[in-house]
Amino acid sequence: MLGSLLKQIVSGMEAIPEDISRAFQEEKKAIGGRGPQLSDIVKMLQAITSSRIFVCIDALDECAAVHRVKILDSLNQILERSQGTRIFITGRPHIRAEMEKRLGRKVISVSLCLNEKDIIRYLRVRLGEDELPDAMNESLAADILEKIPGIASEMYVGQ
Repeated sequence: MLGSLLKQIVSGMEAIPEDISRAFQEEKKAIGGRGPQLSDIVKMLQAITSSRIFVCIDALDECAAVHRVKILDSLNQILERSQGTRIFITGRPHIRAEMEKRLGRKVISVSLCLNEKDIIRYLRVRLGEDELPDAMNESLAADILEKIPGIASEMYVGQ
């Protein structure tokens, strides 16, 4: 994920910084032509995020816990050296404590709760836009409107 972030930032630059280009060339020479290691990527991100950069990471809770720890620790290292970097992370409430622990006082949490009425309204609109109306009968539509809103609101309840 952080390698992809590095690629996105570098691709928006007028020129690739020499130290980043050199690091990639050195890694190509290594046995098997591996890519840069996580610690190298973090150093590169620290070096190039001195200007104002906004990073958005969606659904961090879906990342395996072992990888999530590494990502959050790496983001913390980047934030410590890159004052202009802002990070927006979405995830379910159960990772909030982990984020606060790994990112310290740099975290501002906002809880969002889905309203079951909003989910039903959204589903009705989407069911009305169905391009294959013969594939949907009234019974299936009723099941969708009955079951999905309850499941969805349980998944995203804020604490």
